[in-house]
Amino acid sequence: MTTFRAIFKTFQLFPISLTTQTVNLSATFTKQSKSFMGIAENFKRSTTFSGNYISVLCDHLKNQRLQEARALFDKIPFSNVRLLTKMISCYVENCRLEEALKLFDKMPDKDTVLWNLMIKGCIDWGNLEMGLRLFSEMPEKNVVSCTTVMNGLLKFGRVEKAKRLFEEMPVRDIAAWNAMIHGYFENGRVEEALTLFDGMPNRNVISWTSIISGLGQHGRNCEALSIFWKMVGLGMRPTSSTFACAITACANIGELCLGSQVHGHVMKLGCVFDVYVIASLITLYANCKEMNYSFKVFDEKLHMNVVTWTSLLTGYGVNGKHGDALKVFGDMIRLGVIPNQSSFTSALNSCCEMKAVAWGKEIHGAAIKLGFERDVYVGNTLVLLYTACGNISNGLSKFNEIAEKNIVSWNTIIVGCAQHGYGKWALTLFSQMVKARVDPDDITFTGLLNACSHSGMLREGICFFEYLCQCTAMEKKLEHFACMVDVLCRNGKLDEAEELVKTMPIEANLSIWLALLNGCRMHSNLEVAERACSNILDRDPRCSAAYVLLSNTYASAGRWADVSRIRKNMKNSDSIKQPGCSWVTEK
Repeated sequence: MTTFRAIFKTFQLFPISLTTQTVNLSATFTKQSKSFMGIAENFKRSTTFSGNYISVLCDHLKNQRLQEARALFDKIPFSNVRLLTKMISCYVENCRLEEALKLFDKMPDKDTVLWNLMIKGCIDWGNLEMGLRLFSEMPEKNVVSCTTVMNGLLKFGRVEKAKRLFEEMPVRDIAAWNAMIHGYFENGRVEEALTLFDGMPNRNVISWTSIISGLGQHGRNCEALSIFWKMVGLGMRPTSSTFACAITACANIGELCLGSQVHGHVMKLGCVFDVYVIASLITLYANCKEMNYSFKVFDEKLHMNVVTWTSLLTGYGVNGKHGDALKVFGDMIRLGVIPNQSSFTSALNSCCEMKAVAWGKEIHGAAIKLGFERDVYVGNTLVLLYTACGNISNGLSKFNEIAEKNIVSWNTIIVGCAQHGYGKWALTLFSQMVKARVDPDDITFTGLLNACSHSGMLREGICFFEYLCQCTAMEKKLEHFACMVDVLCRNGKLDEAEELVKTMPIEANLSIWLALLNGCRMHSNLEVAERACSNILDRDPRCSAAYVLLSNTYASAGRWADVSRIRKNMKNSDSIKQPGCSWVTEK
């Protein structure tokens, strides 16, 4: 108040001067006010103009109209970081990294969010080196930046570099720890993941779920369940994902009792209607041969999710109820649930088991309509269906349509050709496989030896078998020796076949001895036949096939007294020849 009075007195001392100054000041203020109002009006018009552009631009970006968005973006009088970030983000989402990088480089001031966006985009679309280069150029790195790069390194199998980055991080939040654990599991380094989990300063539900899921994926289901119960005992509330992983672990080892307990927890916590939990429960009961419970879980709610339907479909197939499986597939189509890759594969597997090629062709047509005609998994199953039903030409046609063939694709067509006597085709396909730089495995050589056996190709069979024996990286299995014995026997090399059986590095089973005995029957070699039969009966005195094959060998040689003796021995051993049938009974 004192200050105000002092100022007022000062004004009173100079009344004329103050009035003059006031008028001058008023005029100046009026002039400046008009100027300012003009600027404000121009700014308002500019802002409105730009705001309209931005609104249209955002609409273009939202609807993925990138070309129109960029044309409009270039017309906007000014750009801010938020708008540039939106534009770059849209480029990144659509894998247009080159345009995103050009726009990114033009920006004078880049914030941390934009750097992280650009690094993540490069890594997500497979350009790890560019992501690493941007990371090295980034002025201020934060925990998100480091975690993004660490995820990229783990994704591409560069575990040691990811580990060094993790250890050098100045600050490590719980997301970084979880990412490292997940990456260890993805690269098969289970023990390191467990050690890291044990050393975590804090854990959240994602940490526990990652460890349970990772152990289950590597076949360590009992450990996964042990950690799940430990988590529950510590009072940590599982999520739907945690429950799904725990139930899957129970399903993998057929633990119905534990699975039922987990099911009880699911119901208590209200996760019973989660899609993945339901799918896991259906698989659990199906693997435990309780399809009634599987259907009950499925039937509690009308599901329109393909994952749930596919779990039921696959469950019926696993339990040999292929007719029910195909009915489920038909119901999916009828209700408008669009099948996915796994749905088609399971349905076609059921067709294959039933040798229902007509139904398979209908499902094949549906797969073509939905764009799965070039999918490798659907294609492999179709090749298996057609070749198993003897339709080799359709199998080859389907094989050629597969966009990216894997080892299963090549093995399926080679084995299919071999089983139906198309040995030359099998060998031609093998040469194409080698040219495509696909490494053969033990199944490939089983198919090739089988092809040589059925087509009487002795020289080729010996070459393949010798290569297999010399290849230390590939495991030699009983099937390989059985096929080679069959190759020798069909070509009359019975002494060589017997020698191979005796000198095998692994003990010959009944199938191999029976293959030798059958070869003796074909070539009427009684001496080797008697020794082979003796070895079979030492292992299984009631083997009806051995008695029948030896009896037929004696009959083809006209030794009827020996035929009578063998039949009498067969009767005394209570060995009963299994009757043949032309149908398959479903249990």
